[in-house]
Amino acid sequence: MNKTVMSITSALLTSSISLLASSHWGYTGHNAPQNWGNISPKYAICSTGKNQSPINITSSFETNLEAIDFNYATAGKEILNNGHTVQVNVKDGNSITIDGVKYKLLQVHFHTPSENNIDGNSFPLEAHFVHIDKDGNLAVVAVMFKDGKENAQLAKLWKDMPMKVGEKHPLVAELQDINKLLPENKDYYRFNGSLTTPPCSEGVKWMVLSTPLTISKEQVEKFSHAVHGTNNRPVQEINARIILK
Repeated sequence: MNKTVMSITSALLTSSISLLASSHWGYTGHNAPQNWGNISPKYAICSTGKNQSPINITSSFETNLEAIDFNYATAGKEILNNGHTVQVNVKDGNSITIDGVKYKLLQVHFHTPSENNIDGNSFPLEAHFVHIDKDGNLAVVAVMFKDGKENAQLAKLWKDMPMKVGEKHPLVAELQDINKLLPENKDYYRFNGSLTTPPCSEGVKWMVLSTPLTISKEQVEKFSHAVHGTNNRPVQEINARIILK
């Protein structure tokens, strides 16, 4: 693995605690998303970028998108609270392949309410599966959760959810199947975007699965308590981007 990829991987795995201490970005007040571009020169693209995420998916071109080849074969290894989200770091051995390129799964984290919208609809929770290829390119698979019955797989995670910033816990051995955090129907929307948190780097391949899973109100409330409210960036302008389905 080259140094650039190692640096990106390390940043994505070690969470945003250092950013919280040094750059003070957040979701409320003076540090809210509308001000991210002014907090640090490193975050300027949060304000000036033309391919920013998340977006409201209101129209798309029907195409024969190739299926995402999911190869999730190992379990999560730890769950942590980095001050901005709750994040699950995973063991090596999980990946997706798209366009003939293999992307390694680094971590899964969550936002409430959802960051991306579909036809103007927001969801109580959105999961981001963050991947990286050998050249340091990022690909994110997003899964929506709608109001409904308790999600059994999330319940296993939430049981060990760290409620304090900087706290992390090893995951219980019973959480063995990352695939259970994915819907059976894996049809998706695809577009070019960015990280949804500073530094808002663009060039990220986004794949938003169109079929949501369910989550109970109690599960949403527990997550919201862990992140002290909400942790979603508002939708950004689509500009000249094309959304494929």
